[in-house]
Formats: sequence, structure tokens, C-alpha cells
Amino acid sequence: MKVELHCHTNISDGSSSFVELLEIAKRENIGHLAITNHDTTMGLQEMVEMGKDQGIEIIPGIEVSGYDFARGRRVHILGYFVEHGHKALEELCNPLIEKRNAASEKMVERLINAGYQITWNQVSKFRGGTGVYKQHIMLALQEAGYTNSIYGALYKKIFSRGQNGEEPGIAFIPMEYVDAILAVKAIRAAGGVPVLAHPGQYESFEMIPDLVEAGLEGIEVLHPHHGHAEEERAIQYADQYNLIKTGGSDFHGEYGDKPNLLGSMSPGTECVDALELRKKSMAIK
Repeated sequence: MKVELHCHTNISDGSSSFVELLEIAKRENIGHLAITNHDTTMGLQEMVEMGKDQGIEIIPGIEVSGYDFARGRRVHILGYFVEHGHKALEELCNPLIEKRNAASEKMVERLINAGYQITWNQVSKFRGGTGVYKQHIMLALQEAGYTNSIYGALYKKIFSRGQNGEEPGIAFIPMEYVDAILAVKAIRAAGGVPVLAHPGQYESFEMIPDLVEAGLEGIEVLHPHHGHAEEERAIQYADQYNLIKTGGSDFHGEYGDKPNLLGSMSPGTECVDALELRKKSMAIK
């Protein structure tokens, strides 16, 4: 039986509803499914109950969009077995959701000023449960005939971060993320097990000692953006700091930048057991 510990629904930036995810999970023989929407626990209670009806354990999770301000890098933190709607997560993440929506509105405004024939209302009809993401803007551009894909030349052109001496794209708006240290602490306060997400993708390995000091309990080893070198490096840190080795497909459905199959990065049921055991030990401390 497979385990999926990293996936997103249309509540954040995934294309699939939870019901659709359940159907895929049943088809792929997934027995444990963590819902890790960005910066929200919206709908988790209902999802847990619906999963029970289908014989699938739904692990209530979250992926907090954190940042390493000392090194200027994104650092995403996954949380497993978090309490739905906990005050610590709400206070940390709700302002982030508002900032993301405000940034998305500015992105659309810039595109309109640059001559793209789209409107905020057109973009908003694609929005997820917590607001508008870049994928939703691309869907509006696709509908208007400017591109035939979400990820491609146009996406890279308008949303470019301007690295390596290049000019930023016209729709690039820098996001003010939350301190990854605070993300770890908020997840723990909400009764969750904090895990560093895809450190190889964002080059966030260097922050691990600080995150461990704050209460980090795991590291994502298996991930579509990790090659052998990244996996080995994550394993080394896990062994050094006694971190649980997790994994997940980071499934976004049609909104993913890679065609990842739900359950394709299964870390095994022993990983779920380790997370549950760590949660119990955290409660005792």
C-alpha cells in the first residue's frame, strides 16, 4: 500500500478537488494521504471523515511558505497531524494568504497595462479556495489565446525572478514570506510534526541546524525535484540530526510543473508510523 505525504487540492494551487484526489488515491492503492495545502488547514476536518468512508487515512497537513532571511532563500515547511484551524497557524498564515492575493492582483494589473487582454474577474473565476495563484493567471492567459500551457515560455517570461543578471518579468512581484523558524514553531504549537520540504529544490540545506534548534523533526528526501545527489544530502542531514526521512510527489494535478503521479514518491508506511511516534514523543516533552 502506497503513502502520499505531499499533495495539494484546489483549495490552494492544485487543480483537483479533494473528491478527485480520493478517486486517484483509490486507483493508485494509496492507504495514507496527507493533504498539505499552502498556508491553510481549510477543509481538513471534512477530508479526514471522507477518507474514513473510503478506507483511506487522511493525514491533516499544511505546507507553510517560509523564508530564510539570512540567506535570501525560500524554505517551505510541511506539517503533519496538525490541528485544524489552530490559532498559531491562522495568525501566521492568514496575513500571508492576503499578501499573496494582493500580489496576484498587482500581477494582473501589470499584464493588463502591458497590453494583455485579460481582466481580474476572468482570473478570479479560476481561483482556489484561498485565492489566486500564478497558475490561475496563466489559465486566464491560456483562455485568451496567449499560450497553450501553464508552464512554458510565457510563464518564464512574465514571472521570471530576474536571476543571473536578467531583468525580472513584468508580472514578477516579490512575496514577503514568513520566517521558516516561526513556521516550525507554529506547526509544533498546532500539535503537528514539522518537516523541511524539498530542500534540494530551494537549496535550503544550510538552514537545517537553525530549523532543528527550533524543533524540526523531519526532512523530505523523496521529491520530484530531487536527484540522487539531493536525496543523499538529505539522508546525511537526517542521520546527523535524527530527522524522519519523508517523501511525496508534491502533486498539483494539471497545475504541476512536472507530470507527477499521486503516490509516485511513496516513503512507505514505516514513515507514517515514524511520524505518529514522533508526534506522541513531542506531546510527552
